[in-house]
Amino acid sequence: MQTMIFAVREINQRQDLLPNLSLGYHIRDSGDDIPVSVKRSLLLVNGQPERGSGQSCEDTQKQPSPVIVGDAASGISMAVLRTLGSFKIPLVSYFASCSCLSNKREFPAFMRTMPSDLFQIKALVKLVHYFQWTWVGVIGVDSDYARFAIQLFLKESQRFNICPAYVHFYPVVLMQDAVEELVNILKTSSATVTVNFSGESELHSILKECRRQNVTHLQWIASEAWATSKVLWEDFGDLLKGTLGFAIRRADIPHLSSYLRRVNVYVAHTSHFLSEFWEETFSCRLKGSLNTHAHGEAAQNWPPCNGNESLDDVYTPYSDVSQLRVSYNVYKAVYLIAHALHDMSTCVPGKGPFQNGTCGSLYQILPWQLLHYMKRTHFTTLGEEVRFDDNGDPIASYDLMNWQRGSDGSLQLVRVGFYDASLEEDTDLIIDEPVIMWHRGEKEPLGIILWAFSAFGACAALAVIVVFIMYRKTPVIRGNNMELSFLLLLFLSTCFLIGLTFIGKPTDWLCRIRYPAFGISFTLCISCILAKTVVVLMAFRATLPGSNVMKWFGPAKQRSSVILCTCVQALICIIWLTTKPPVAAYNTKFMSATIIVECAVGSEIGFWCVLGYIGFLACLCFLMAFLARKLPDNFNEAKFITFSMLIFFAVWITFIPVYVSSRGKYMVAVHVFAILASAFGLLLCIFAPKCYIVLLKPEKNDKKHMMKK
Repeated sequence: MQTMIFAVREINQRQDLLPNLSLGYHIRDSGDDIPVSVKRSLLLVNGQPERGSGQSCEDTQKQPSPVIVGDAASGISMAVLRTLGSFKIPLVSYFASCSCLSNKREFPAFMRTMPSDLFQIKALVKLVHYFQWTWVGVIGVDSDYARFAIQLFLKESQRFNICPAYVHFYPVVLMQDAVEELVNILKTSSATVTVNFSGESELHSILKECRRQNVTHLQWIASEAWATSKVLWEDFGDLLKGTLGFAIRRADIPHLSSYLRRVNVYVAHTSHFLSEFWEETFSCRLKGSLNTHAHGEAAQNWPPCNGNESLDDVYTPYSDVSQLRVSYNVYKAVYLIAHALHDMSTCVPGKGPFQNGTCGSLYQILPWQLLHYMKRTHFTTLGEEVRFDDNGDPIASYDLMNWQRGSDGSLQLVRVGFYDASLEEDTDLIIDEPVIMWHRGEKEPLGIILWAFSAFGACAALAVIVVFIMYRKTPVIRGNNMELSFLLLLFLSTCFLIGLTFIGKPTDWLCRIRYPAFGISFTLCISCILAKTVVVLMAFRATLPGSNVMKWFGPAKQRSSVILCTCVQALICIIWLTTKPPVAAYNTKFMSATIIVECAVGSEIGFWCVLGYIGFLACLCFLMAFLARKLPDNFNEAKFITFSMLIFFAVWITFIPVYVSSRGKYMVAVHVFAILASAFGLLLCIFAPKCYIVLLKPEKNDKKHMMKK
């Protein structure tokens, strides 16, 4: 209400908009009730006083209103429109979003600065599809707004194969049995994502019952009706943390904050609305107040207001202008009417839009003429271009809001994306996913453990590299093919990190990356070990008289052998990815009541060829190392390679039957465990003895000791 008054006064002070006209306004309280709204809208358009107001007719007789701004609710707006429809009196709503109001045959005089639910639903469905939530619960209050919205949501969901786990409507006035019935549905369903179409008042009792029954695991998706409700956060922040929802566009309205704070005890006396607000904010009584609405008998015991109360001393949503969304819609509604009147005032007789080129009358404004101009008005305010389609709906744009807890426990409404209906189909939804904070219970512990071991393994491999660099001139490091050792350590750290690609929700791209990355990284490691083993064997053969075999196993040849072996694996992966690649799949065969999102390997032949090739190289490596295990060297690397290959075989031979018999996260866990166990086996068996000598037994790290038999 205050934003509307502010906009009217702002327009009246402008010289470029309606310079020769002043806007006025009447205000009536709809009471969020259909009979009251219809009655008071008729009073507005008739200019009649309300009976029983206690004022004289001379004081209360008003000029009829040719246009109404309101109502907030879709159902009430429809009732008012049906009453005033025959008079073609424009109704501009700032919050009624039901798509049913776009029906121009039934509601020809309706316009709004609030986007239609048709766009909100498209945005919500795309949001759900973006995160691949295919099993969601849908609930809503039993009203026109929610019924039309849910009907559209279910229809749009079919395009993206999104299935409703349940659809439930609850009454506007929620009794305890209805609340318990709803929460039981939420509790027993396997769906953890719930889309809710309601206002904040209905949701309050639902969340209260959710807390009582310990239903704390739900990821809430908010309709725009409560997507920015700070009131709910105060009582249920623990349940609503991580909520996602689309909010209508916000704006910073210059000077509005200072205007709102001008209200003092004397200004509050001038309006019943402000009087009620003032008393309930400061729990005091204004002189002559009749306010008993909010607190009943308790209000009668409030002390008199002393005149020292100030809005600067308290927090109230009234003066919080950080989230001007609905208020901004009111602001735009007033400017829509003003621009339409301005266009009427600049009309040139003979070139007007009506019969015989006539212009609209400004001295006795006819509502149907004003409506004509309003439908064709487009303007820019606060940097936003405001225009309307043929149905009187604005071009939809929403901010995707994420409910996050601030350091002081307060609600932080963080913009994590947006939806713009004017953009192309594939680019209309943009999400900044890393910024989102999710609502989850206890932290997917298995995943955390595997993640920790992967990170530890990678850090351990890098730490060994640092040790090797520091002691690179010592005999132990130089005598065991330093270049291949560095390459092997680098590839081992990659193997540890590859395990991370198996943790998290599968997507098509992630599935196509993880298997080739796994296969190629382990091929690089085994190829390095194979090259090291061959070099050890050939080095002793080169000591025989007349042997020049080492010229075929120099550093360049070693690098080439690693690359050649890896190219074979890369070729297998390319053929696999181009013929029948891995994809994210939804599996219900293992547990019929649960959908398991997993990576289907696509081509089973491709998957087993990748594993088989790694096994083939490991067999060659083991054979070479076994043959070289007794060569006369005090620090023979071959015997450690033999041990590492034995561990490697033990891990992967055990892996195959367990992997085949597992499903879901356990199948992934087995795969990650096999990766980590085999990588740790290679790291410890091959490099732990070297690090032990270098760091703890430096007296053995000399050429004399190395040459001992």
